[in-house]
Amino acid sequence: MELRELAGTLGEWLRGDGPQCGIVISTRVRLARNMAGYPFLRRLTDDQRADIRERVSQAGSELDLITAPCLIDLGATSHMDRQFLVERHLISRELAAGEGPRAVLFSGSETESLMINEEDHLRIQVMRSGLQIDEAWRQAGDLDDRLETKLDFAFSSRLGYLTACPTNVGTGLRASVMMHLPALVITRQIEKVFQAIARMRLAVRGLYGEGTQAAGDFYQVSNQVTLGKTEEEILETLSLTIPRIIQYEEKARETLARESEIFIEDRIWRAVGLLSRARQISSGEATSLLSAVRMGLHMGRLRGLDVQHINRLFIGSQPGHLQVRHGGELSPEERDVERARFVRSVLKDVDLN
Repeated sequence: MELRELAGTLGEWLRGDGPQCGIVISTRVRLARNMAGYPFLRRLTDDQRADIRERVSQAGSELDLITAPCLIDLGATSHMDRQFLVERHLISRELAAGEGPRAVLFSGSETESLMINEEDHLRIQVMRSGLQIDEAWRQAGDLDDRLETKLDFAFSSRLGYLTACPTNVGTGLRASVMMHLPALVITRQIEKVFQAIARMRLAVRGLYGEGTQAAGDFYQVSNQVTLGKTEEEILETLSLTIPRIIQYEEKARETLARESEIFIEDRIWRAVGLLSRARQISSGEATSLLSAVRMGLHMGRLRGLDVQHINRLFIGSQPGHLQVRHGGELSPEERDVERARFVRSVLKDVDLN
């Protein structure tokens, strides 16, 4: 599939039809694996990296592992195309910025992907719409089991799966849930929630993972370490914590609707007005305003659009998507103009209830 064609679609995880989709955007499970008999990535030669890339790709093909597979050689792609793949969460920022032979193999639905030669030799990833921790884990575990029939992963009977980063040693499991928490931000309760999350030994990160900011009030909540914990223990902690955060956000939205109705409707309507009339708009401003629109939709304050419209706007207004749809690189000023045009076209029929 051509990336330009992909830019006009929404992957399964962006369809907005999963459980708790008003607050939970998606669930992701990643498994870090390394090939036995090879050094960790930083000590690999280019020939060894190429060998790993070919072995993983071949295993995926022989096992018919992924439905409607798309294999992209990241060493042969432009910065623009790699940015596009990061925005769709098909690859990590680390894989995009890496060097030497590396690739990604993903399904047509964008639910499954195999990142080859990232921080580890292989990252198995499954993403699902809404809150689907158990489902994502079962799917990732199945991919892992099938790959292990063809590939020999580095494993220690004492430590578990061996990984480049010590925090991943053991299960190699990183489970995360992407959440939209605007009401907790507006009511200034978000720091208290972060403190409660930290006490559960979980981490909070921005939209694109470690080291990124929480654009548009989106946060990823994930486990921090795997050593000494079973997969079931890791997933149970996350499964117990996320519903509590959902309850906090729901209560904050109810409080805003009850005690600050004019304030919140003004915030939503101002966002709609700016987005539907602006002739140029930055990525940061668009994301912030779209956060208010998304909250307004799920609080029953808007009609004329659904969550798929909003998700399309969030993903489609990112720099990589704008440029891939355009068919070439755009200057920052040109991106701002194109972004405003794109947003206006989607929001033209929006009105308040």
